[in-house]
Amino acid sequence: MLFSLHVDTAVSWRGGQSQVLQTVMGLRARGHRAVLVAHPKGELARRAQEGHDLIRLAPLHEVDFAAALKLSRMLLELRPAVVHAHDPHAVAMTAMALSMLGREKRPALVVARRVDFHLKQNSFSRWKYKLADSVVCSSNAIRAMVVADGIPDDRAVTVYEGVDVDRIAAIPAADVHTELWLPPHALVVGNIAALVAHKGQRYLIEATPVIVNALPDVQVLIFGEGELRPQLQRQIKALGLDRHVRLVGFQPNVLALVKSLDVFVMSSITEGLGTSILDAMASSKAVVATEAGGIPEVVEHGVTGLLVPVQKPAAMAEAILRLLNDAPLRAQMGKAGLERVRARFSVDRMVDQTLAVYERVVGMRPSTGNAYPPLGD
Repeated sequence: MLFSLHVDTAVSWRGGQSQVLQTVMGLRARGHRAVLVAHPKGELARRAQEGHDLIRLAPLHEVDFAAALKLSRMLLELRPAVVHAHDPHAVAMTAMALSMLGREKRPALVVARRVDFHLKQNSFSRWKYKLADSVVCSSNAIRAMVVADGIPDDRAVTVYEGVDVDRIAAIPAADVHTELWLPPHALVVGNIAALVAHKGQRYLIEATPVIVNALPDVQVLIFGEGELRPQLQRQIKALGLDRHVRLVGFQPNVLALVKSLDVFVMSSITEGLGTSILDAMASSKAVVATEAGGIPEVVEHGVTGLLVPVQKPAAMAEAILRLLNDAPLRAQMGKAGLERVRARFSVDRMVDQTLAVYERVVGMRPSTGNAYPPLGD
């Protein structure tokens, strides 16, 4: 049994928190102990199983010595073999906690990197990442970036994020037209992402007039919440798109609704990998996505979807129209997408490769009988 402790400080529920929970639950299912340290008021803590292996703790800000001291005491008491810090504030708190322990009492430190932003180059950021025994990157694009930012090549490894394909397949489809009061025969385009600048929903909205001009009944649904909601709503109104674009917010049954979309769109300017794309592909949906970050490692252009340049609404509109006008092509790409996710982006693969990282950093012999390809494949 390998004992790991996982730290995530986010309040909201996004793709990263889903990956944390799936990692923890997957490790437990394999007979390993995995303790979760999560924000006391966060959605991750709410969704996690209650019990002695859920600890509610988060820093008030990036450099919170009191929170780090509490974590260091937990580490002394629990003695995990590995600590996995899953977000930047978790990395800071964990690094400070480890620095309070004697070197011989420190567990191995694994750091997750899920965004394709460059590492900050201030002295504190360089120090906290220097302590990491391994930086687990969710795409090769991110791995190349962190190596360029100074992480030693042999400490950076790609482990693709994963989705539970069988669980998604078992979700009954919901009728998006009925549930969201859409015109009965309208084609529906959907996007799922936080309403923040780097997700690029403004470019999807800019593309919509061209789409509506060709297909007047098209509906564009943007799922998610965030700081840009008022700004995006103003943009929709200014373009006269009130009847065609809806900010539908957080929907608890979003995957059921995705199953009745005609096309899924990811409009990101930057993107680590794009777990909502994986969800859509696991739902057999054809995808239009930008070439941002790790997205081209997920979407195979012309096979599982269409890739377009970042911040190019005209190209996005053209790609969306191509799929909306070709139902057989949508079905073909949806089937290919499901096969690709099952082969390369399953949650089982993600958990097994993460476990292999842990075994590597603590000096254990890699487990045998792993049916999945080696790390970095």
